[in-house]
Amino acid sequence: MSETTPKGLTRLAFGGDYNPEQWPESVWAEDVRLMREAGVTMVSVGIFSWALLEPARGVHDFGWLDRLLDLLHENGVRADLGTPTVAPPAWFYREHPEALPVAADGTRYAFGSRGAICHSNADYRAAAAAVTTELATRYGDHPALALWHVHNEYGVPVSACYCESCAAHFRRWLARTYGTVDAVNEAWGTAFWGQRYADFEQIEPPRLTPTVGNPGQALDYKRFADATMRENFTAERDILHRLAPGIPVTTNFMTALSQCETVDYWAWGREVDLVSNDHYLITDGRRTHVNLAMAADLTRSVAGGAPWLLLEHSTSGVNWQARNPAKAPGQMARNSLAHVARGSEGAMFFQWRQSRRGAEKFHSAMVPHAGTDSRVWREVVELGASVEALAPVRGTRTVADAALLWDWHSWWAQTLPWRPSEDHDARERADAFYEALYDRHVTVDFAHPEADLSAYPLVVVPALYLMTEAAALNVRAYVENGGTLVVSYFSGIVDEYDAVHDGAYPGALRDVLGLTVEEFSPLLKDDRVRLTGPDGAELCGDVWSEFVVERGAETVYRYADGLAAGRPAVTRHRFGAGTAWYVSTRLGVQGLDAVLGLAAGDAGTAPCAELPRDVEVVRRTGEAGTFVFAVNHTASDAEVPLETPGAELLTGERAAGSLAVPAGAVRVVRLDG
Repeated sequence: MSETTPKGLTRLAFGGDYNPEQWPESVWAEDVRLMREAGVTMVSVGIFSWALLEPARGVHDFGWLDRLLDLLHENGVRADLGTPTVAPPAWFYREHPEALPVAADGTRYAFGSRGAICHSNADYRAAAAAVTTELATRYGDHPALALWHVHNEYGVPVSACYCESCAAHFRRWLARTYGTVDAVNEAWGTAFWGQRYADFEQIEPPRLTPTVGNPGQALDYKRFADATMRENFTAERDILHRLAPGIPVTTNFMTALSQCETVDYWAWGREVDLVSNDHYLITDGRRTHVNLAMAADLTRSVAGGAPWLLLEHSTSGVNWQARNPAKAPGQMARNSLAHVARGSEGAMFFQWRQSRRGAEKFHSAMVPHAGTDSRVWREVVELGASVEALAPVRGTRTVADAALLWDWHSWWAQTLPWRPSEDHDARERADAFYEALYDRHVTVDFAHPEADLSAYPLVVVPALYLMTEAAALNVRAYVENGGTLVVSYFSGIVDEYDAVHDGAYPGALRDVLGLTVEEFSPLLKDDRVRLTGPDGAELCGDVWSEFVVERGAETVYRYADGLAAGRPAVTRHRFGAGTAWYVSTRLGVQGLDAVLGLAAGDAGTAPCAELPRDVEVVRRTGEAGTFVFAVNHTASDAEVPLETPGAELLTGERAAGSLAVPAGAVRVVRLDG
């Protein structure tokens, strides 16, 4: 069994991407001195260094990396060593221009950025394997080596290529997946618009067409592109496992739903030894800490509930959004420790020293352009001390209260064209349901629709358009056995091939919800519908409405206006020993809170202690004990109830009865007993 903990790391990971090749070696000694001052325990190195390590085919220069790793080891800093296969060198593309990816419209991308890779290209695969073999052979037993870091952010910025190599690879993938071309025709419904294929050689990637192409083909190409990237990852991983046993292998995910659509992280989570993630705040005016919590919960869930590692985030502003504000004082620590609360075994940054040149020179870093006489540096040093104080939480697991079902394949299917409304967004529904649960102070696990749900009193299903028969049976059994289910509109509609389930909507969920939907009735832009419910309560929906018919369900809210006026809008169905709720329109966070409050009553979940909005309380527990993290995102001091006294790890103070959490601060209590 592979190792899952960075070798030799006895504390939480703290550090960042270190790119010393951007600086003269005279700076390196100053870097490691500052690393010791800040409490750095690990840095990521070599990720974009292929051109330096192999300046010409078969010609290697490892001297600088030898000196660097030795220097890190001498100073007690562990190394997360990258395979540099995200950025092949210029000489490689000069020899193999066909390794550059091709867009769906036939445009071939040029060298000069990063991640410009056709993952089906045999020459790229051979070169990647060769450089990985060289690194593993040379450094597999280096005393600084703690972790292997394969590639970088797979799927960013390119996942799918549409060249002839990919066309041939796609045909082979289809043959393995379906067996016969007739099975492909059946799955894709090629009888429509006369698209039937007589043999695999007639099938091409879903390139640019005059109008909408075949949705089954488009969905399978997304699966193929993801699987092809994963093939390349596992090829490098297997080399590292063989030549450097005992060193865990990771690659940095980007699970934040707003940042990477093209990767099925459920599948990838099974292939890495340690799940790691990169997270950057999307400064679009929303509560950025909610998306942070969501990404951390999703990453932990991809890890199967096990500890994971935040491998990149920012000390302050980034540089790739339209507007890149600095983080407020204290926000760096609050962001970092919120990730730790939700399962991360540390807090790493991009990057250690801010670059003077290149595309990311205005991206913040641990050592900013302003140097050590700066707010950012002082906060980095303070954070390093806090991370060190939290060493006892290593190996503990975050405790969740509810599950939210999520499936990347369903999301992919909903992004295809010609759906009932372009205003419907599956990711937005996941965000909204998550935010409503967050505001109820509920810690959330994400779960694959076919995963075991028995541990959760409440399961939420936001827009699970694509639902397999196995998922439908799983959800049915969950409710029959006493679970409480909340389902949003446009769920259970199609199978894994994007074929509509036979019969009335929502095909896969008709029985468990106790209703049918005769017709979707999406709303025009800016239209609203009113819902009336218990004791005259009113809710407001937009984007979507439906003609719902009860088939055993009871109506809790009805449409008060719109085309569906008088019909059920929110329903409740007793099914076996459990209850299933259905929401047939797009409710805002307040409306979702009302429904979730009613569903929580069915689930028998005790109401959370009265806490201020934006004060999150999360628990980690394990052999080392139970740790209560309180993260105050507000501008006011807060009091958090404690049922058991304990020691606060960041201040050394005792806490009993309640925990005082200053404005913008984090406190962590190790409960007695």
